[in-house]
Amino acid sequence: MPIELFLTSTAKVHRVPATAIYLTTVRDGVPPALLHNLKANQVRHARILFVTVETALTPYVAAAERLSEAVLGDGVSRIVIRYGFFENPDIPAALREVEGTERATYFLSRQTLVPTRKPGMARWREHLFSAMVRNAEQPMTFFCLPINRVVELGSQVEI
Repeated sequence: MPIELFLTSTAKVHRVPATAIYLTTVRDGVPPALLHNLKANQVRHARILFVTVETALTPYVAAAERLSEAVLGDGVSRIVIRYGFFENPDIPAALREVEGTERATYFLSRQTLVPTRKPGMARWREHLFSAMVRNAEQPMTFFCLPINRVVELGSQVEI
C-alpha cells in the first residue's frame, strides 16, 4: 500500500499514545505487519517508524553516517540504519538518539513456509528449504531487540 493512501485512510482511526517500530526490508509502501496489526486491533500508534537495516560494502560505517530519517507525515517516519559487514546490528542502540524509542514496541512480520504438492520444486527440497528457514537465526536475536517489547505478526506462504 502506498504511504499516501495509508495516511489518508487512517486519518480517523483511533490512536494509541505510543511509538511503534516496524522492521521492513523495503523502502517504499507500508509494511505488511502494520496492515495486519491495523486490521486485527483497529488502532494505530501515534508515532510509527518504518526501520530498514542496510549492510554497507565497507567493514564499518561511521556513527555520523549510521542513521537517516525521512518524515512521511502524520506521525510516520522512515529510518534507514546502515552497518558495515563486520558490524553486529543493534537496532535499539542505533535508535537511542531518536526521541521516544526507548519504550517503543517492535513489530515484525513472520512468514512460515508450507510445502505443497503443487508442481515446481521437488517435495524433498521444499521440506529441506522450509526446515532451513525455521532453523535460521530469528530477527529478534540478530537485531538485539528487547524480548519483552516485540510482537510478531505472521502468515503462511506456500512453496
